[in-house]
Amino acid sequence: MKRRDFIQYTGLGAGALMMPSLLLGNDIPAEALLNPGMDVAIKKRMADVALNTAKSLGASYADARIGRYLNQYVFTREDKVQNVVNTESFGIGIRVIVNGTWGFASTNSVTEDGIKKATDQAVAIAKANSKIQKEEVKLAPVKSHGEVTWKTPIKKDFKDVPVSEKVDLLLSANAAALENGANYVNSGLFMVNEQKYFASTDGSYIDQDVHRIWPTFTVTAIDKGTGKFKSRQAMSAPMGMGYEYMDGLTSEKLKGPEGLNLYRKSYDIVEDATLAAKQAKARLTAKSVEAGKYDLVLEPNHLGLTIHESVGHPLELDRVLGYEANYAGTSFATLDKWKTKNFKYGSDIVNLVADKTQVGSLGAVGYDDEGVKTKEWDLVRNGILTNYQAIRDQVHMIDQNESHGCCYSQSWNDVQFQRMPNVSLEPGKDKYSIDDMIKDVEKGIYIAGRGSYSIDQQRYNFQFGGTVFYEIKNGKIVGMLDDVAYQSNTQEFWNSCAKICDKDDYRMFGSFFDGKGQPSQISAVSHGSSTTRFNGVNVINTGRKI
Repeated sequence: MKRRDFIQYTGLGAGALMMPSLLLGNDIPAEALLNPGMDVAIKKRMADVALNTAKSLGASYADARIGRYLNQYVFTREDKVQNVVNTESFGIGIRVIVNGTWGFASTNSVTEDGIKKATDQAVAIAKANSKIQKEEVKLAPVKSHGEVTWKTPIKKDFKDVPVSEKVDLLLSANAAALENGANYVNSGLFMVNEQKYFASTDGSYIDQDVHRIWPTFTVTAIDKGTGKFKSRQAMSAPMGMGYEYMDGLTSEKLKGPEGLNLYRKSYDIVEDATLAAKQAKARLTAKSVEAGKYDLVLEPNHLGLTIHESVGHPLELDRVLGYEANYAGTSFATLDKWKTKNFKYGSDIVNLVADKTQVGSLGAVGYDDEGVKTKEWDLVRNGILTNYQAIRDQVHMIDQNESHGCCYSQSWNDVQFQRMPNVSLEPGKDKYSIDDMIKDVEKGIYIAGRGSYSIDQQRYNFQFGGTVFYEIKNGKIVGMLDDVAYQSNTQEFWNSCAKICDKDDYRMFGSFFDGKGQPSQISAVSHGSSTTRFNGVNVINTGRKI
C-alpha cells in the first residue's frame, strides 16, 4: 500500500481493515492490551537459543528480535463510532550472516523448537544467497551494551485509558465541528506500543518499550447552492508520547496568525475541530490566488512534509546507491556531490540534522534495530551537504566506521533495514517570531498544515499544497487565499531559505505511515522546525482550468 493511499483510507471507519494484516496482528479485546507479555528473563533465554543455534550452524554473526506490537485504533464519523480496533502481534525474527551473506527468517512460535527451526531456515537462506553474493557483508563495529532497557518517557499509557473516554473525545470534536459550520467530519485516533527485545552475538540484550499516538480528523463544509466544498485537516502532529498528548494543556500551545492554534507538546482536538470548521467554511469564499512569485512563510506542520520528501528521502544512502530504484526511486544527491564537500544543498542558514533521540518524536528510541545506540548527526551544515543516513553494513561505502543508528523493522516478521530517522531544520539563533517574520514580508503567503503534493523519483522537482493559506501584503495578513501550491526543485528551494524563527517557535510534524522497501514496510518519523521564510518561490493556482 502507498502511504498517500492509506492516509485517504484513514478517513473511513473501515480504514484499519486496509492495513497490512501482519502489522495489525490478531484481534484482541481492549483489556488484553494490559497483559504484561513475556518476562524479560524468558526473552533472553529464547534469544540465546537463536544466537547459539546460529553459531553452531556456522554463522559469523546473528541477532534476534522478539517483538510484541500492540495497536488500538478508534474511528468515528459525525455522531457515530465506525470502528474500534485492538490488535496484538507477537513473534521473533532471526537475522544471520553465513559465508559473508545475510539470511533472515521469523516465526510466531516463540519456543525453543520454533526458534531453532526458524534459525535453521535463516542459515539455509544465507547459504543459498551466498552462491550469488559478489561481495561479503561488512559490518561496522558496535559496542556491546550488555543488558539495558529504554522506554518512551510517557506520563499516561493509552492502554490505561478506557475506550469510552477516547470515543467521547472524538465525538466531542465532531460535534464541535458540526456546530461551527462543518457538514461532514470524520476523526480517528491511532495508538501504538512496540515492546521490542534485541539480542546479538555482539553481546547486547536490549529491552525497549516504545509509544506513539496520532489524533486526526477531516472536516468538510459545503456550499449547497453551488455544490462547492472545502475541507480542512487536523493541525495535530503524530508524536512519540503517551495519552497525555490529548490533554490540550494551554501552556504548550502557541498562537499563530488569524487565531490559528499551533500545537507543540499537547493537543486540544475539540478546539482544533472548532476552528477547522470555521476555516473550511471560510475557504468556500476565499480569494483564489494569483499565480506568480511570492515569499512563503511556512509553519512547521507544513514544512515538515517538505523536509520529509526533499531532505529525508534523498539522503537515505540505499536510495542514493540505487537500491530503492525499483520502488521508491533514487536520489539527485549522489555521492559525487557529497565528495566535493562544497555542494550547496541550501543557503548558509540551513542546518539539517538527523537523529533518533529527540524527546517526543516518533523516531525516538534508545537503540536501533541492530543494537546501535542512537545519536544525532549533521546532514547539511551551513547549507553544505555533509552526510547521509546509513547503517552497519552501509557506512563503509561512505568511508565511515560507525553506524548512524537508523536501522528499523516494522515488525518481528520483517527484516530490519535502513529507515529515515527524525530529520529536522535547526531553528534560527536570533530572537525572531512569526509576527516579526510576517512584518518583513511585502508580498507573500503564509501556509499552515499539509496538503496534496508531488515529487519526482529523484526527489528533486516538486509541488506542495497546504491546509490553509493567508495572503501577506506590506507586512500584514490581509485575508485568506485558496487554490495555492508552490513549485520548485530541492536545491533551488533550500537555497531560497532566507529566515528561520527561533527555538520558541520550534515544533514537529510527523509521518505515521512512511513506506519503503520491497516487500514494503512502514515506519514513523518526525521532522522539527520553526516557521521559515523562503523568498521568491513560484506559486501556481490549482483551481484554475486551462
